[in-house]
Amino acid sequence: MNYQDYLSITPEIKEALESGKPVVALESTILAHGMPYPENVEFASKVEEIIRAEGAIPATIAIMDGKVKVGLNSDELFRMCSDKEVIKASRRDMAYLLATKKIAATTVTTTMIGAAMAGIKVFATGGIGGVHRGAAETMDISADLQEFAHTDVLVVSAGCKSILDIGLTLEYLETMGVPVLGYGTTEMPAFYCDTSGYKVDYQVDTPEEVANIMKTKWDLGLNGGILLANPIPHEYSMDHEYIDAAIDKAVEMAKEQGIKGKATTPFLLATIKDLTGGSSFDSNKELAYNNARVAAKVAYAYSKIA
Repeated sequence: MNYQDYLSITPEIKEALESGKPVVALESTILAHGMPYPENVEFASKVEEIIRAEGAIPATIAIMDGKVKVGLNSDELFRMCSDKEVIKASRRDMAYLLATKKIAATTVTTTMIGAAMAGIKVFATGGIGGVHRGAAETMDISADLQEFAHTDVLVVSAGCKSILDIGLTLEYLETMGVPVLGYGTTEMPAFYCDTSGYKVDYQVDTPEEVANIMKTKWDLGLNGGILLANPIPHEYSMDHEYIDAAIDKAVEMAKEQGIKGKATTPFLLATIKDLTGGSSFDSNKELAYNNARVAAKVAYAYSKIA
């Protein structure tokens, strides 16, 4: 397997990886499909600043020009944020997109793949995909969950997106043997909300504790990822009834309009933003900043023992 031919790593990130410095992977779908231009440019810049302030190197991942890009220069980042032709890339799409040299944004799944190809062990996102509501009829289950079963990357997220069936998502992760750790909490956060009523597997309270679990898992040859569920800061957490009503309305609108597959999540997030007057968008940004901060701390701790 000669995947190096399809990998492009910036000199800064390559040097950091070779010298054992902490690096944090970042997805690009949140830039291309989760936020409007130019707010996405400002968001990308702030996330990178947060990671650097904690002593780690940010590595935004995308697919461009037949390469899995690990780290984007300013022109590439602008292209990712402003080009309306950017495709949303999951695992099934990677070979086609690389072979045809299309431009694509990486989801949780493909960011995990790109990070693993480069040797990055920590990835910060907003919320992971999971089992969609009504999946018993639609079989709409995110490829993110399968990726956790195979790819050795720790993912820091504010739980799974509130638009999903959280209970079934946790059941699926359990079946796949994926540890779900709660950072300072015993509950699975629900993206916009810091609680959900569902329990994580174990509570962890320090970056060092997380780093030790990462090292132990992979030292044992227990392949697959780890989910570090990091609650949105309480001051930005939204009221459950308020956001659930907006989610239910958005889900109903998606059904009425026949929205399916990879178009579902962008549609629901945009609709929820409209229904909440933008407050859900503000919460989305804050939880992502918080995840980047925690991911950088964990990457730093892991770099000391790996």
